[in-house]
This record gives sequence, C-alpha cells and structure tokens, in this order.
Amino acid sequence: MGNIKVWIQAARLRTLPLSVSGIIVGTALAKKQGFFEVGIFVLALLTTIGFQVTSNFANDYGDGVKGTDNADRIGPARALQSGLLSRPVLKKGIIVSIIISMLLAMTLIYMAFGTENLIYILLFFFLGILSIWAALKYTIGSNAYGYMGLGDVFVFLFFGLLGVLGSMFLYTKALDWVSLLPAVAIGLLCVGVLNLNNLRDVVSDKKHGKNTLVVLMGFANGKWYHFLLIFIAFLCFLGYIWIENASWTNSYFMLAFVPILIHLVTVMKTQEPGELDGELKKLALSTFALALLFYIAINNFL
Repeated sequence: MGNIKVWIQAARLRTLPLSVSGIIVGTALAKKQGFFEVGIFVLALLTTIGFQVTSNFANDYGDGVKGTDNADRIGPARALQSGLLSRPVLKKGIIVSIIISMLLAMTLIYMAFGTENLIYILLFFFLGILSIWAALKYTIGSNAYGYMGLGDVFVFLFFGLLGVLGSMFLYTKALDWVSLLPAVAIGLLCVGVLNLNNLRDVVSDKKHGKNTLVVLMGFANGKWYHFLLIFIAFLCFLGYIWIENASWTNSYFMLAFVPILIHLVTVMKTQEPGELDGELKKLALSTFALALLFYIAINNFL
C-alpha cells in the first residue's frame, strides 16, 4: 500500500486541526449546559479526523485524475500528481479510510445513543453516509460539486453546522438557537480556509475547468468575499457574547481574531494568488486556537 510517509503526506495533517475545531466548539457548548463524556469527545474527534482524511485522499485522487493537480499548482505536491501513489493504490486507501471512518462513526453513535433512540441512531448514521458522499463527490466524478462552485456550501454545512451542532447534540440530545451563532462562525471561518485555497489556485483551477466561486467571481471579488466571511464570523461571536451576557474578561477567546484580522489585511493587499499559500496555515491554526480558547472560556461565562 505504499510508504507510510507518503500516506501521511496524502492525509494532509495540516488540515486536521481545522477539521476538529467544530467538535471542540460543540463540546464546549454542551459542557456549558452540564453535559460531557470523554468517550464521546474522543470518538467524535477520531471520526471527524477519519472523514477529513478520507476527503483528503479523495481530493488527491479526483484532482489528480482530472489533471487539476499539475506542475502549475501552487502548494504541497499531491501523492497522485507526483507519482508517489498510483490510482489503484490510492483508491484502495480511500476504501480503507471509509471503512475505518464508518466503524468509528457507528461506535460513536452507539456510545451517544445506545440502542434505544432509534430515530437519532438512523439520523446520525445517515449523516455519516452523507459525510462520506460529500468527501468523495467534492472532486471525484463528472458531477463533482467542487467543480461547480458548491464547495463553500458543503464546507459550511459539514464543518460548521453539523460539526458544532451535531457534536453538541451527541451530548445534550437537544438544540438551541443561540448555539447557531458559534456554529455559523466556525463554518464561515472554515469556508474562509477553502476560499484561500481557491484564491491561491485560481489560475490553475480556471485553466482546468474547476469552477470554484473564486473562478466564477474573479480574484478581486474573491478577496472581498473573504472579507465578508471573516467579518460575519466575528459578528456572530460578538452576538453570542452579547446574548449570553458574558463579561469581557471571560470573552478572551476573541483575542484569536487578532491574528485573523492581521491575516485579513494581508489578503486584501495581496495581488498575486501564489503569495497567499502561507496564509492558509495562519487562518486554519487561528481558527483552531479560537475553538480551544472558546472551550476554556465558555464555562466561566455565567
């Protein structure tokens, strides 16, 4: 199945902190209501990582087969593009990753709901299947949604709403509308990371028919779209603080927006797409830091 270092490269470990940010925020919201189980938390993290790795393998395969990953591409080399993994081997890796992810998901569902809550079990099993479908169809197939400008929508839904509200529901078995604000915020920040990737690759994507939103709206408009994503996420967290009547001393997680706002200034000033490559890590790690600080701070809100 290939060298372990190659598989680690194909798994794109730098994407994992961002992928678990929603789980951390959802767990914080549940803990604030008095609900927390270590087993659910660990399994939720592992399941999310499993889905993310599956998505990364699938994206490597899909973009490699379509020729979108090529010598013109900016950023780390992909496994299929560079010849480190063949199509059959990478396809086997995707299948193994799907099996592991679904086993983790089913274990998580059992731990959260047991065998009595059949409706919840079926719902989350369906969401697991849907997550696998979304991971595969982003770049694989003739109707890959990532090539039709829909990647942003799916990232918002799965990383934001499902990641935050879904993980909270695993503990609480209930939802509340106030929690929608941090869920939307995390979703928008995750879309921001995808948008950065699309801004960086706009020339190559346009050349190979990958019609991301940035390709459709243009590089300049893509930067203003990025501004709106960050600004609305900031307002969502401010709104949450106001509604919860939190003191500013217990809202120190907002300090994570300082590097995010500095990053935003850099993006708005950048004229060459390739110069944005380093900004992906900054926004992803800042979002992860925001999630961690939110988890630490939220139980001191009241």
